Amino acid sequence: MVQLRYFASLRETLGIGSESVALPGTIETVADLEQWLQQRGAPWDTALAGDHLLVAVNQVVSKRNTAVSNGDEIAWFPPVTGG
Repeated sequence: MVQLRYFASLRETLGIGSESVALPGTIETVADLEQWLQQRGAPWDTALAGDHLLVAVNQVVSKRNTAVSNGDEIAWFPPVTGG
């Protein structure tokens, strides 16, 4: 199982802040996980599309080619802006 967390506007779009899921054996990277989640259909297919979201694996900002495995926490959040 992995813990998935969705923050800020992404949480609002998806209607969920977190969930635990069993990783299929075909999931090796963050990109694989995103593609798998997008197969859920709307709103997942558009909310996780592209590289506009930041992703963290085990609380470390990561890239889409970062490996994921059981026990990990993967979090997505929009870029932070401010002034």
